Amino acid sequence: MDVEEFTFSISLSTLTLTFLLLFVLKPIGGQLHVVGSLQPIVAAPGDDVILPCHMEPKFNVAGLTVEWSRPDRRPDPNDRLSRVEYVHLYRDAREVPDMKIPSYIGRTALFTDGLREGNISLRITNVIQEDEGRYRCFIPKLKSQTKSSIVRLIVAETVTTETPLHPETLSTPHPMDEFHSKGGLSHRSRLIPLVVFCVFILLCVAVAGRWFTELKH
Repeated sequence: MDVEEFTFSISLSTLTLTFLLLFVLKPIGGQLHVVGSLQPIVAAPGDDVILPCHMEPKFNVAGLTVEWSRPDRRPDPNDRLSRVEYVHLYRDAREVPDMKIPSYIGRTALFTDGLREGNISLRITNVIQEDEGRYRCFIPKLKSQTKSSIVRLIVAETVTTETPLHPETLSTPHPMDEFHSKGGLSHRSRLIPLVVFCVFILLCVAVAGRWFTELKH
């Protein structure tokens, strides 16, 4: 391989890596995510509260199963089947009350009109102190790597900020925003410095090859 062929090969490799870098920097579009609230939801005993959770981008989940549960809650030790009880279970376009935690009976509801837009927020009425804790919204049959999200509810006697009751006004973060806020780096973020370094090295080699070509002539 002569110097000109070598330079062409290096230039082609540089161009390929440049396109790779652009792909790495480009956010993934069209992937479905279940998005909850990064900030805890605060309510006082007796309040009605909404635990925000939605699909991003908007996606019709009216025909899917939606589960709201308490991930920290242990199954009843007296239940031989160790069945999981739900805060709210939506299946076959209706609520399934058979596996509901008794203390939530008659106090929970989804915004059924919003399911077609991907709104799976849960409304809890007449909040009690025992409602405090972590809640998991989960769509088991969703074709996505992010099928669930956690929302934390704090029940306090004195609430300094008014809890919004309309899910349309709630702003919840993208999963990657939540990830970065915790000091983590995505797989793509870790690749960026390596790709930039490779492009820089290949550019230097290409310039050197061109310089040798000019010297040869």
